[in-house]
Amino acid sequence: MVSEEKEKYSANSLVRGLEIIKLFNEEQPSLSLSEIAKQLGVSRTVPYRLLFTLQNMGYLSQDENTKHYKLSPKVLELGFSYLNSLKFPEIAQPYMEKLRDEIGASCHLSILDGQEVVYVGSAPVRGVSAINVNIGMRLPAHATANGKLLLAYQSKESLRQMFHVSNLTPYTDKTLITPSEFQQQLETIRQKGYSMTSGEFHPGIRSVAAPIFGRTGEILAALNVVATESAYQEDFMDKISLPKVLEVSHLLSNYMGYSGGIPKALNQKDICKNN
Repeated sequence: MVSEEKEKYSANSLVRGLEIIKLFNEEQPSLSLSEIAKQLGVSRTVPYRLLFTLQNMGYLSQDENTKHYKLSPKVLELGFSYLNSLKFPEIAQPYMEKLRDEIGASCHLSILDGQEVVYVGSAPVRGVSAINVNIGMRLPAHATANGKLLLAYQSKESLRQMFHVSNLTPYTDKTLITPSEFQQQLETIRQKGYSMTSGEFHPGIRSVAAPIFGRTGEILAALNVVATESAYQEDFMDKISLPKVLEVSHLLSNYMGYSGGIPKALNQKDICKNN
């Protein structure tokens, strides 16, 4: 009955319009009317009026020669409107900057959106060791430390649905792509209270991430430190970054009303035991 009631108030045109916008990505930056209709599983007449409306509103543009549609920069307004509505990145920014200055490595704040992480805060270092991350940037959750951390705190049902319909894309030879092994790794991450990766998304890049919890214990975001293997000592992530990122994530969790205990990994003995 609840689903029927929700369906009653669902605006099909709006749903279809958003589905069209979501079709565009890095692999298919432009699409024709027939391609859009095929991917939506409908006839060409269904998306035609919606495409005209989206184009008229400035969210899509059409090439006069190929007749292909592509997203316009105005679409960014939708994402930035959401990011600007978040107060938490503003709260976390000075903490990230202090952490960056103390350890000399870039710090980032991200949230989970489906199978991707979206960066909502950043405190980068300058110089040759800098790794550029722009606000609003998306990366695959399964191949990043912050992404794995955020996935680790999702419900088992959500994870089952997520990985039942999707393959884990390998980005390097270190990317874990076996679903059963991946879910076991997520369980280990949850037990430890932090995530660490080395070269899983890009060769030579290491990262460690810790959770930031809300008042009721739900995970709000991931705080992570990222650095190149060539510019930092081998034990930089384990001995320097991990204790600091756990400490700051715990402070931010407390700020957001979380009353849980100190992560056990903050205990130096536990950190050493894991290395």
